[in-house]
Amino acid sequence: MAAHLRRHDVLTKISERVRFARRRFGRYEVIDFLAVLFGYAISGERTLEAFYEELQPFAVPFMALFERDRLPARSTLARFLAALTEEPVEALRTLFLDDLESRPLTNERQTGNLVDRTGGEWIVFDLDGTREAARQRALPQAEELPLPFRRLDDLCAAGYTGRKRGQVVRTRTVISQAHSFNWLGSFGNRGNGRYRMELCQGLSAIGRYLTAHQFPAAYALLRLDGQYGTGAVLSDLAGFAFVTRGKEYTILDHPLIQARLHLPPDQSQQRPESQVVRSLYDCPDVPVGSEGVPCRVVIATHPASNKKSPVGVTRAGIVYELFFTNLPQQAFTTSDVVELYLHRGAFEPALADEDQEIDPDRWCSHTACGQEAWCIVSQWVWNLRLELGHQLEPTPLRTTEFAPAQAEANAQQPVTCGYGKPTVAAPWKAGRFSGQDFALQPDGTLRCPANQTLSAHERRKEADGSLRMVYAASIRSCRP
Repeated sequence: MAAHLRRHDVLTKISERVRFARRRFGRYEVIDFLAVLFGYAISGERTLEAFYEELQPFAVPFMALFERDRLPARSTLARFLAALTEEPVEALRTLFLDDLESRPLTNERQTGNLVDRTGGEWIVFDLDGTREAARQRALPQAEELPLPFRRLDDLCAAGYTGRKRGQVVRTRTVISQAHSFNWLGSFGNRGNGRYRMELCQGLSAIGRYLTAHQFPAAYALLRLDGQYGTGAVLSDLAGFAFVTRGKEYTILDHPLIQARLHLPPDQSQQRPESQVVRSLYDCPDVPVGSEGVPCRVVIATHPASNKKSPVGVTRAGIVYELFFTNLPQQAFTTSDVVELYLHRGAFEPALADEDQEIDPDRWCSHTACGQEAWCIVSQWVWNLRLELGHQLEPTPLRTTEFAPAQAEANAQQPVTCGYGKPTVAAPWKAGRFSGQDFALQPDGTLRCPANQTLSAHERRKEADGSLRMVYAASIRSCRP
């Protein structure tokens, strides 16, 4: 990996562009300390202390790999990370992005993509937060003792710990390219973080990535966590397509939403790992939040169980889940929108693999800038491993296709107002039932030959502008 960095002049660029001068560093330069961090990320050792113990017999040849001649002591590295300022960290972050954008991952396709139902292509980016908790010992407090001071006060603060044990946390927002699994950046802050500021930094990194690959901003599709599902945050996403889980549940009282919920659902959706069947309602151009951001709202409903639902809000025995997006209806159906968001589950294994292989959340410094430098280096090593892995075993990047693209009708369709008289489906096989065998009832349902009721299950907009109504019966009605 060090030879790969030398071949592409990465070490030279670090020496020239990442500048930081301070006393008590002796003869060392920035590249000496970053070489140690690169080696630490590659080694897989749990702590810097264990890494230095294993490295001491090979200190000179190790530093020679990075064209240096002397290994900094562990205390010197700690002083360097504690003294780092924001300017060299941002210079290192810029160089990290430049290196990612300078070389394609594969020769055939550099980015991978998602194909919608109209044949349009999108690059999907996952943006979410991850956190690390720190445990702190109880300190004695008395009038004769000075005020307690903790080394992690600059790095952590009280916040949501989730399933992790600790008293204080540090949260960082990470950006991943969903098709190649490349990291585009990591932005951390104390406690629960500053997610709106980190979102703007992430959008800047995504914009640079798109510019490097000569893609317009409209080509990107952001998958966001539910904490971004408010009108205030969605107003920061100008120019980008997005899909996120909403948490503005007061929107359920909007007249447009209430009118839509009284009509049959557009589609039904069920995940393979769950028995829950969601009814999906599509509500375009609904103002969200006090900012009134126009948004396409997809509402998923299902009956409440005895156990409280971990997501959504429960009203009158029905669980309501919200999904906000600005994706076009002809390109993504309601089911596509929900499935696209739920596919964020593939992002969690990437974070788990990162924790197992590199673990950028482990503490390398008790200052914010020093910890940020470590996170950048660890993500850099991850991307280099992906690049070298593709060189050893070339694998085409995946393309996700929800459904084959619908061919546009060549003939000019006549202009009509509303829908004409409905037609019924023909039998798919001789001797089988056809649509004429199901009688239409005054309440809009159908009556099957077995005298059971079929309700509207799905409404599909066809390429020629017609509307296909799909009816289905309850499974209890079909059992003997």
